[in-house]
Amino acid sequence: MARIARIERKTSETDISVQLNLDGNGSYHISSSIPFFDHMLILFSAHGFFDLDIKATGDVEIDTHHTVEDIGIALGDAVTDALSDRKGITRYGYAVTPMDETLATVAIDLSNRPFLVYNVPEKVFAKGSFDLYVAKEFFRAFSNRSGMNLHINVPYGENEHHMVEAIFKSFGRALSQAVASNKRVKSIRSTKGVL
Repeated sequence: MARIARIERKTSETDISVQLNLDGNGSYHISSSIPFFDHMLILFSAHGFFDLDIKATGDVEIDTHHTVEDIGIALGDAVTDALSDRKGITRYGYAVTPMDETLATVAIDLSNRPFLVYNVPEKVFAKGSFDLYVAKEFFRAFSNRSGMNLHINVPYGENEHHMVEAIFKSFGRALSQAVASNKRVKSIRSTKGVL
């Protein structure tokens, strides 16, 4: 069964179309009108081996927040739809990624109990239209809509670009593990029998 989802989200602030294939090869077509965010979503796709198509427009002349958050909502919905009942998945994923002076770890539990832990250094040196705080809103939205317990930790780093890039690479790799089919998991990977 193909684990593919298509999501359309239109608000007074954004217009977003997402197609996600969890069992892809890392191909992508991404246009969010925020070039750095496009680059991060490409890294997520490539490192997670997800086929990802995103077309988004939004009120970026005001701020990038609405577009970034709404893409997180749409992608979270896409993961939920593509996973269906979550039977047979590994459920947990973990990745550590170095990027020059930075190290990022991401741990995921697709438990249907959303929670975000986001620990990044307070001191950052690069500021732009996409930063660590806007990234946090993306991950919060993604986590809430996909029922994901998501822990992001960057214990050290100096360059904000490196921190965000290491996070997105780790996120793709960890999510790829968590959504992977596992033949030993016959139903739901929970002693409760339900997620």
